Amino acid sequence: MRILILCTGNSCRSQMAHGFMKHFDDRPEVYSAGVSPASRVSPHSVEVMAEKGIDISDHVPEDVRDYTDRSFDYVITVCDLANETCPYFSGEVKKRLHFSFPDPYNTPGGREAVMKAYRKVRDDIETTFYQLYTEKIKPTL
Repeated sequence: MRILILCTGNSCRSQMAHGFMKHFDDRPEVYSAGVSPASRVSPHSVEVMAEKGIDISDHVPEDVRDYTDRSFDYVITVCDLANETCPYFSGEVKKRLHFSFPDPYNTPGGREAVMKAYRKVRDDIETTFYQLYTEKIKPTL
């Protein structure tokens, strides 16, 4: 089972989803990438995932174009921009899914407001991806 999770910068949402998928089950090959990758994973993403006991501190943003020649069981976009600009894959993609999560990166306000936004997105991603895992992925492993 090969899964690719995409967002715009591959610094927040796709990295969180990647972390959760590997946490749920380490058997699937899970990758994440961005249509316009950032220079690093958001430190806030690393922090809120650590609160759940998941370490994504060694993750590095990747470019989706590095994956377009590979085959995947699932290609999952987690933001509208990635969904709209997702490139063509020459490799086989068995299922393409889209979930829209808001980007917490530009949340206005102080640290408390920013961390609240990151935790909300994290928790929504966890719920959505756990349902996907239990209903669709786990039964096929």
